[in-house]
Parts: sequence; C-alpha cells; structure tokens
Amino acid sequence: MSHNLFLLAFVLGIGGAFQYGLQTSIINSPAEYIKSFIRETWLKRYGSSLSEEMVTLMWSFIVSIYSIGGLLGSSSAGYLAVRFGRKKAMLLANIPALLGSALMGLSRLCGSFEMIIAGRLFSGVCGGLALNIHIMYAGECAPRKLRGMIAMTASTSIAAGKFVGFSLGLREVLGVDALWPMLMAANVVPALIQLLALPFFPDSPRYLLIDKKDKEACIKAVKQLWGDGDHMAEIDDMMSEAEAIRGEKAKSVCDLLRDRAVRWQLITLFLLVSCMQLAGANVVYFYAYNIFTTAGILPAQIHYVSLGLGLTEILSTVLCGFLIERAGRKSLLWKNYTVMALALGLLTVTLSLQDSFFWVPYCSVALIFIFIMSFGIGPAGVLCPLLTEIFIQSYRPAAYVFNGVTNWIQLFMLGLLFPFIVKGLGSFCFIIFLTYCASMAVFVFLVLPETKGKTMLQVMEEFKRLNYRGKKGQSVLQQSNCSVTTVTRL
Repeated sequence: MSHNLFLLAFVLGIGGAFQYGLQTSIINSPAEYIKSFIRETWLKRYGSSLSEEMVTLMWSFIVSIYSIGGLLGSSSAGYLAVRFGRKKAMLLANIPALLGSALMGLSRLCGSFEMIIAGRLFSGVCGGLALNIHIMYAGECAPRKLRGMIAMTASTSIAAGKFVGFSLGLREVLGVDALWPMLMAANVVPALIQLLALPFFPDSPRYLLIDKKDKEACIKAVKQLWGDGDHMAEIDDMMSEAEAIRGEKAKSVCDLLRDRAVRWQLITLFLLVSCMQLAGANVVYFYAYNIFTTAGILPAQIHYVSLGLGLTEILSTVLCGFLIERAGRKSLLWKNYTVMALALGLLTVTLSLQDSFFWVPYCSVALIFIFIMSFGIGPAGVLCPLLTEIFIQSYRPAAYVFNGVTNWIQLFMLGLLFPFIVKGLGSFCFIIFLTYCASMAVFVFLVLPETKGKTMLQVMEEFKRLNYRGKKGQSVLQQSNCSVTTVTRL
C-alpha cells in the first residue's frame, strides 16, 4: 500500500476535523481577555461603561455563533461535494478559515470586537464544511481493508485539534493578554498547510467513477493513492455500485427523510450522531475541574491534567484505528457503550460520596479517564467510517448534510440547556447520559449490522432486511437481490 494514502489522510485532517477540534477548545483560555477588550472598546467609543450582563451576553454570542457558522457550513457540504467534487470542496473550506483568522487576529488592532464575532462565524462555516467533507473524502479514498482506519483519522484529528487548542491556551504559550489575538488566529496555519499540499493529491476515486463517469481518472487516482498492484476487484465493486444507481441523481435531504429504502440507515445515523452530545463527554469535562481539585491537585496544575485527558482521547482514537479492522465496528460500539454507561453510573455514586472517604475522589479521576478512553475507542472513532459505509454514493452527500445539521443543532441546544441541567440535577445529570449509552449498547447489539470488510452494496442489502419487512418487503428484497446479482455479473 502506497504511503500517499496516509499522507492524504494527514493533509485532510490538518485542514479538516483538526480545525473543528481547535476552534472548540481554543476559545476557553482568552475568555477574560476578550471580555476586558469588549469593555475597553465600548468605553472608548461611547464614553460609558458596559454592564456586566451585556458583556456576558456578548461573550455568549461570540461562543455560540460558531455553532451557527457550523450549521451553515455543514448544510452546504452536500451541494459543494457534488457540484465541485470532494477535493475542490475541501479547498474551498479554507477560504472562510483564512478570512475568520484574519478578522480575529486584527480585531484588537482595529478596535472592533464585532470582528471577533464575524471571525467566529466564518471559522464555524469552515468547521462545519471541512469536517463533513473530510470524513466523506477519506472514507471514499480508502480500499475496503483500510476504510475504517483511514476514515476514523477524522476522530484523531478532532482530538488532536482540542489538545493543540488547550496547549496554545496555556500561559506559557499564547494564553496571555498581549497574545490572545494570535491565539484566536491560530487556525491560519493548518488552513495554509492544506491549501499548499492538497492540490498534489487526486479527488476521490468513487467520485471520479460514479459521479463523473471517468474510469481512467479513477484508475489513475487509485494507483496514486494505493500504489501499483491489482486493484480491479475494488474498481469492479465501485462499478457495481455505479450500475445499481445508474440514472439516479444525488439525493436531497428531503429524499433521505422520505425514502423507505434508507429508513434504518437514517435512524442509525441519527442515534449515532447524537452520541457526540448525548454520551456525556461534555459533562465529564465540565466536572473534571471539581473532581481534580477534590483529589488534591493544585488549581495551577489542573490545566496540565486536562491536557492529560486530551492526550488520552488522542491515544484512544489511534488505538481504535488499529482495532477497527480486527474487532469490527459493531463490537467496538456496543462494548464501549456498555463501559461508558458503567463508568457514568459509578461516577454518579462516587460524586455523591466525594466527601465520605479520602480515596473516593481518586476513583472519580480514574473513572473519568476510563470514560474518555472508551469514548475514543468506541463511538467517537467508529462513527467516521460507519457514515461512509451505510449509505451508497447517491445518498451519501445528503447523509453528511443531515449528520452535520443534527450535530450542530444538538451542540447549540446542549450549550443552552446544559447549565440548567447541571444546576437542577447536579451530579445526577449523569443518569440522563447513562440511559442513552445503555440504550445505544442494546440498539447496536440487536439491530446494527456489521460493515467490516463489506462492499457498500452488501451493507445496503443488510439494511434492506430491516427496511422491508413482511411478505411485501420480502418480495421487494428478492427483486433487489436479483438486480444486484445481475449487476455484479456484468
């Protein structure tokens, strides 16, 4: 296997999912500096002090508008991926990244906090678009035996982006009053790296063959990415998929919601995407500070322990890459959902007994690391290849739009409701997320088919057994099987 495929995964990651992880973590460190900047700017302009409530409101708007940008970016991912191809769409995602970094980096010099708001909006557009295109592009470029490993590099890139964001925000790096504009503009570096490197790689072989009907370009792309060798079996699989959807245009999100042929794929997609918000990772990170303090860790050192959590997430997604083609998607999902549910249950107990015994806080710290590791090995890592595998080419762009829109809306809603949930339930809020993890373990074990080592058409046939039930469904399934067999023989 050529090293070009792994280089492509790195280039896609640095300007794709890495941007999403970087922007979600980088905003925490300069909070007080930006609030002070807002107060100073307002005083210079209008000669009056801004109330603390308005400062807090503006800061909340700066944080939350990133989700609005992400929603806009992810909504356009399907159209751009079909209209321009995966490669050009990925390159286009760097334009709002550069624009956003320029606005935020020059905001202090220009004396405009509105530039930070606009910059966050453009960065969100980049994050929403780049994340979706990255996963789609990487999954379509990989051969069947490496599809899981290559696609889940998106999860590693997200975790690496969070880690770098936290690291840059340390006082020893850029987390000081004089340097916060540079910190906010840090995404210019990964954007430039991708703009310079990605043009040397081909577009997705699946896109070239199925959407563009260019077999020669597909074979050339396969050889460049996979190296010399006999790849005709993989190309034949792509041609079978192209024959199966001949004459069909790329589906819209409305088609995706209406079509019975992908009903259970859509249900699976929605439940798995919800994991990113409903599994409880954000709540665990929220409680980590108090838990570490109770365990005797000095406040000045907690930032470094939090970096340890980020490093744990990176290592767990890397481990997922080595396990995913051996253990399979289904096994990794239901087993790690079970471990996550158990960890959240025990964490609820230990937080309730935090002051009863001296060793209880240390148990809480261990449970946090166990939870984050299971999250990385399981749902966070497996979700990326699974999205590519459960939809055929005509539905895939719409599925990624649905994935992005769902993720960003849930992120926005959880951001609004989370403070009230914690205030009302305290540590018992983990029960909500525990219930979700336990339910998903059962759903995956009983319903989700294994996709490891299967072609897209084989996975589609597995889901048809769920989508079409009863005598009428069996008749439809038999007709479909016949048509796919005919295509395969061709």
